[in-house]
Amino acid sequence: MGWSVTTCPPIRGGIFHFRSMTRRSGQVGDRAWANVAISLNCIIVMVDRLQGREEQPQQLTSSEQQEAMRDNNPQTNESRSSSFYASWQEHLLPLVVTLRDCVREVVGKARDAMSFVVLQRAVALTLDQGPAQIHQRRHSVFSQTLSAVVCGFMLKLHDGLEDHEFLLQLHSVGILAQFESLLSTYGDELGMLEDMEVGVADLSRVSLVIIEAKTEEPEDLLPTLSGTWGSLVVKVPLPLESFSSLPQELKGCLIRIHPVVFNIGINQQQSLAERFGDSSLQERVNQQNCELLKAYCNTLRDKLPEMAGVQTLSNLLLSLDQSLESRKRKNVEVLWIAAMVCREVNGIRLTSCKSAKDRTAMSVTLEQCVLLRERHSLSQQHFSTALDCMRREGCRMENVQKNVGKRKFAFSSVQLLTFPRLYRPPDGSYGFSQ
Repeated sequence: MGWSVTTCPPIRGGIFHFRSMTRRSGQVGDRAWANVAISLNCIIVMVDRLQGREEQPQQLTSSEQQEAMRDNNPQTNESRSSSFYASWQEHLLPLVVTLRDCVREVVGKARDAMSFVVLQRAVALTLDQGPAQIHQRRHSVFSQTLSAVVCGFMLKLHDGLEDHEFLLQLHSVGILAQFESLLSTYGDELGMLEDMEVGVADLSRVSLVIIEAKTEEPEDLLPTLSGTWGSLVVKVPLPLESFSSLPQELKGCLIRIHPVVFNIGINQQQSLAERFGDSSLQERVNQQNCELLKAYCNTLRDKLPEMAGVQTLSNLLLSLDQSLESRKRKNVEVLWIAAMVCREVNGIRLTSCKSAKDRTAMSVTLEQCVLLRERHSLSQQHFSTALDCMRREGCRMENVQKNVGKRKFAFSSVQLLTFPRLYRPPDGSYGFSQ
C-alpha cells in the first residue's frame, strides 16, 4: 500500500508547479527540486481527496440526515473519528516520508554546492599567501600545532569539568596555549623556529566549541574541524553526562585560543649562535609573545578579578620582563617564569625541541620535579635524586626507546658541558644512539 509520486498529477496554481520546475531541467540540482515539487503536489492532492470524503456526509438528503441523527451516539462517533484519523495517517504518511527524503537530497546538494564555493574561496586565499610551496609548508606546521593544542585542551577540559572558575574563564576570556621551545638559533633549527613562530601565531585564528557527543562510542568522541582558513572551528564532543554538567553559557560557545611561544636554546649550537651568530630572532619572539601574554593576563584580571592566582600575575610578569631585559646567555629563567604564569591562569603547556625526545625530556622532567616541590612538599635535598630518577627510569626514557630503539638520550659528554646544569641527564642515561 503506498502512493506513487511519479503518477501524481501536478496542481496548477500551487506553491510549486511541476512544469515550472521541469523547464530548468538542464540546471544542476533541478531534478531534486522537481522531486520536492512533485511530492508536495501529491500531498496536496491526497489532502483534497481526503477532505472530499470528509465532506460527503454533509451532502445527504433530509431523510438520510434524520436516520444518521438517530444512529448518532458518542461511541459510534468516536469509532468513526478513529477510523477517519487512521485513514488520513495511512494515506499521508508514505507521502510525507517521500517528501522528507526529497528534501534531504536537496539539502545534500546545497551542502555540496556551498562546499564548492568555500573551496574556491580557499584557493583564492592560497594564491594571496604566496607560492604554493610556502603555503603548503605553513599548513603542515599548523596541522602539528593545532593537533597538539586540541589534545592539550581536551585533557585540560576533562580535568576541569568540576572547576567552575576554569569553565567561566573559558567562556569569558578563552584558553591560553603556551609553547615552550628549546630550539637553537643556528643552522637548520633557526628555520624550525621561524616555522614555529608562524604556526603558533596561526592558532589565534581558531576557536574551540564544546558539543554533546552523539554516542559514547570512541569515534563519536573525537574532535572535528570545520570552517575555512582564517575562521576554523574545532568541535570537541563530550559525553552526555559531562556535557550536561557544563554551565549553560558555555554550551556551544566559541572559545578563543590565545597562543604564545617562548624559546631559549640550550645546546652547543646555541653557544655558537650567541658567540658568533645572531640570536635576534629568539629575542624578538620572546619579547612579542611576552606582550601577548600580558594582554591575556590583563583581560583575565579585568573580567575575573576574584579568580584565584590573578593578583599574583603582576609580580610574575614583572619578573618575566626583567629576565628578558637581562639578555643573559641561555636564560632558561624566561621559560620557568612563563611556565609559572601559564599554570596560574589554567593554560595549556606544550614543550618541544628538534625531535621532542632529548632536550624536551630534560625540560619536562625538570618541570615535574618543580611541581612536586611546589605542590607536594618534595624537599630540596631530594630534588636532584628525584630528577635523576625520572630521567633514568621515567616515561621519557620509554619515549626514547620507542623512537630510536635504545634507552639512551642522544647527548655526548662534550655537548652536555654547554647545557644549563639542571638540563643535564644523569651518567649512564645518555650516549649517541645512532
